[in-house]
Amino acid sequence: MLREDYEMVIGLEVHAELSTKTKIFCSCPTEFGGEPNTHCCPVCMAMPGALPVLNKRVVEYAIKAGLATNCNITRVSKNDRKNYFYPDSPKNYQLSQYDQPLCLGGNVEIELPAANRAEMGEHRLVKLTRIHLEEDVGKLTHFAHDSLVDYNRAGTPLMEIVSEPDMHSSDEVFAYLTSLRNTISAAGISDCDMEKGQMRCDVNVSIRPVGSEKFGVKVEMKNINSTSHVRNCIDYEIRRQIDCITKGIPIVQETRRYDAQLGITQSMRSK
Repeated sequence: MLREDYEMVIGLEVHAELSTKTKIFCSCPTEFGGEPNTHCCPVCMAMPGALPVLNKRVVEYAIKAGLATNCNITRVSKNDRKNYFYPDSPKNYQLSQYDQPLCLGGNVEIELPAANRAEMGEHRLVKLTRIHLEEDVGKLTHFAHDSLVDYNRAGTPLMEIVSEPDMHSSDEVFAYLTSLRNTISAAGISDCDMEKGQMRCDVNVSIRPVGSEKFGVKVEMKNINSTSHVRNCIDYEIRRQIDCITKGIPIVQETRRYDAQLGITQSMRSK
């Protein structure tokens, strides 16, 4: 079957690091480039008896982002524990927002590439599901026989911007990320420097026959930190899924990683 026989359905979860001077629940600095494990305290290291205090500026920045993307700002929001056990999380849980996020709905206006430079590209709105707050984890550096962890980034404030499955090509995704990054950066909410990990995204991709309303099996690609990598990752994953269907191989709901050097996605874990 041809690629034209299928429609791509794509949604993004974008994590943007907020440009506050201190972390979300403590007074440790968020500046980039410090010596490993020097921007830590009993709160962000989850020592017994340490009590978090919410950074007011974090809430203000997230509300600003919600207003800039036409969200509804909720009167009541709350933080929840998302439990998982991994070395980059000193708490063994992440403080995030689940059922009562700060911002709901909203949209981002994008401009698609024009047929030629003399014409304006098509404009459309990509719908958002929500924007919520959460804390970042530490950084793992892996070697052949061991790994090192730096907790300087643990507790850095993030907002997660979740889109609806409302995009249908890598060009739309590229335009969405560009528009979103420009909006957030211009508002002074985040520097959005992807090389420093200040903006990264998870991409959810599925395919379905053209004209079908039923969603296909969703595959997630985690922590992509470049807009060009996002585009290349999506194009490869779409080809892979169409190839699987053509050969009668079932598509598995799973999390995959993108190897930029090889230009392919690789399975990490099933869902």
